[in-house]
Amino acid sequence: MTETTLASAVAAASEAPVLSVPRARRLPNRKRSAFLAVASAFLLAAIVVAGLLLEPAAQATDFAAKNLAPSLAHPFGTDWMGRDMLCRTLAGLSTSVLVGLGAAVASSLIALVLAAAAALGPRRADAAVSWLVDLMMGIPHIVLLILISFALGKGFWGVTIGVALTHWPSLTRVLRAEILQCKSAGYVAAAARLGQNRLAIAWRHMVPYVLPQFVVGLVLLFPHAILHEAAITFLGFGLPPEMPAIGIILSESMGYLSAGLWWLAVFPGAALVLVVMLFDAVGESLRKLVDPTSAQD
Repeated sequence: MTETTLASAVAAASEAPVLSVPRARRLPNRKRSAFLAVASAFLLAAIVVAGLLLEPAAQATDFAAKNLAPSLAHPFGTDWMGRDMLCRTLAGLSTSVLVGLGAAVASSLIALVLAAAAALGPRRADAAVSWLVDLMMGIPHIVLLILISFALGKGFWGVTIGVALTHWPSLTRVLRAEILQCKSAGYVAAAARLGQNRLAIAWRHMVPYVLPQFVVGLVLLFPHAILHEAAITFLGFGLPPEMPAIGIILSESMGYLSAGLWWLAVFPGAALVLVVMLFDAVGESLRKLVDPTSAQD
């Protein structure tokens, strides 16, 4: 090979597109995703703890300090009863997060059970689960959620059960596909030939396989649960008025916006959006950590 040909080959190789990113370059992105997930989870935990501790202060009234604009003494202002809006907002966020946590866990477990029944059971079970998923996804979430919450007497448990019974279809489809993919793997067939029963195969092979997707789906259900809880509470079909919740705070503030008390709605609404974004950041970071294709982004 001549020197001219060798130089041309080297130049062509240097201009060729890079098909894979070295591990040393991918590692910082994974560390950044892990840091973002931990930091967002820590902030959410701090909001919940602060809301639980400030719940008595959120109910305290002081008519001498009613309708005060945001200041150093009251960063979020006060309402028409002199209640500190920062304390009320944190207490409301804590309630919403607890409702979303309980509903998301229950809904994820429902999705896992139905997905396992559809993927591992007979064809009739798969057809029944698929029909049920299509039926649930064909009904608007908010309408079904209002009906269930109203039938159960509203309140904390009515809202939690309503959200749990309406948010499992999408995750069921994802987990069913993951279990079917694991079921067709060679090591699962080898375990069956070695005499392991279905329960042992499911516990030793399929559960670890679908666990990352299950955890990510569980976390990503939180934002939907929190927003829907706030929505039906705002409409009057959710939590009772005496309980501090973002939906109640926003609903009550509607009657005072025309009087110029803008802080009654702006700060609680912005705080709700911030919490939803934090949950979304946790879920997206976990997805990047467990998904090998997105870990290179």
